[in-house]
Amino acid sequence: MFELSSFMLMALLGGLGLALISAPLGVFVVWQRQSYFGATLAHSALLGVSLALLMQTHLTLTLVIVSLLIAWGIFSLSHTKQLSADTLLGILAHSSLALGLIIISLQDSVQIDLMGYLFGDILSLNTTDLLLIGLTGGLIALFYWYHWQDMLNITLNSELAHVEGTPVKRVQLQFVLLLAFMIALSMKMVGVLLVTSLLIIPAAAARRLARTPEQMLLWSMLLGSLSVLLGILGSYWYDLPTGPAIVMAATLLFAVLLLKKPFA
Repeated sequence: MFELSSFMLMALLGGLGLALISAPLGVFVVWQRQSYFGATLAHSALLGVSLALLMQTHLTLTLVIVSLLIAWGIFSLSHTKQLSADTLLGILAHSSLALGLIIISLQDSVQIDLMGYLFGDILSLNTTDLLLIGLTGGLIALFYWYHWQDMLNITLNSELAHVEGTPVKRVQLQFVLLLAFMIALSMKMVGVLLVTSLLIIPAAAARRLARTPEQMLLWSMLLGSLSVLLGILGSYWYDLPTGPAIVMAATLLFAVLLLKKPFA
């Protein structure tokens, strides 16, 4: 019989929490085609890990702070017309990842599991992580309470939304910062290389089932939660790495829906 130990219960609660809070962000990442932005933040998160080790500060809190600063920097630079958005994101993603790896390599006295940071370790989630996930969920709920329609208008036509009185830049900045917050928290679960999968795959799968934005949000939350459950169970039963198992569960759900209802 399947019995949950305390750390497995913590992992399950944290995984379900992250699946639920990533869904509202993921649907707009998919609609606005911002997956590369999420990937840039994910790669940059390793810089936060290296700085936390260097300064001997709390890992998750340092990750959050660094990710928020990088997200604000990307948002600010993206509004200068000197570089295209994809070029800027590519430069920042790989340069920050390289800098993080260099800082880690210079710390000879620190023993780290680099694979854990690259692919995650959901079983290491603790009470602080759960509180941060809950706080992020509250912030995301509050944001969409006030700006759900604004985000829909911006997604459809940002210039028209601005003309109609929507504070486009302010809403977009708040969305970007929430996205950075969520990615920083998710990195501990699925790692740098897989973190954006929590945003993209359930939302992309939900498009196969939804007819309205609200339906897509609900389906994304359901599919994300199911991916976490299947991934943790698969990890427990077959001794698989948990983060990749969650991603593969989400991918299989997407594949099933894609075969059932292929793209036009």
